[in-house]
Amino acid sequence: MMKHAFCRTLASLLILAGSGAAHGQIYKCTSPTGSVEYTDVNRGKQCKAMDLPGVVVAAPPKHGAPAAPAGRLGAPPALVPGEFPRVDAAQQRARDNDRRGILEEELRAEQQKLAEQRKAFNNGEPERQGDERNYAKYLERVAGMRDSISRTEKNIDALKREIANIR
Repeated sequence: MMKHAFCRTLASLLILAGSGAAHGQIYKCTSPTGSVEYTDVNRGKQCKAMDLPGVVVAAPPKHGAPAAPAGRLGAPPALVPGEFPRVDAAQQRARDNDRRGILEEELRAEQQKLAEQRKAFNNGEPERQGDERNYAKYLERVAGMRDSISRTEKNIDALKREIANIR
């Protein structure tokens, strides 16, 4: 069992080394109990540097000047605000009007949904359904209705704020 784990670990290291993902020296550290660990940190005399063929060891970073930040996963750096493409005012106005129309439609749908929910809620005393002989089931449904109404009210408030933010 221990030999399998060792082989898997060594195979993983060799795969990493072969793929160029290793960015430093690999050390084989043997503890006094005999357990073996592979790491990129030299922890003293129990660690020995490994010579892995095909591994290119990257130079340690210099502490003088900070490196230029690269994007995620080597992507090009983000654009500076002056380099963003511009949209003419008429096209932006059309986009804003489309957005306003969509948001107003969503607002109407949420308001209609709220009206239906409040009608079914019946001021906190909705009609009991046939499968609610147990009063706890009824109270659970009422609490769910109350939560649903609250959530819908919050959605309406958020939509109104969004519409107010459109130029």
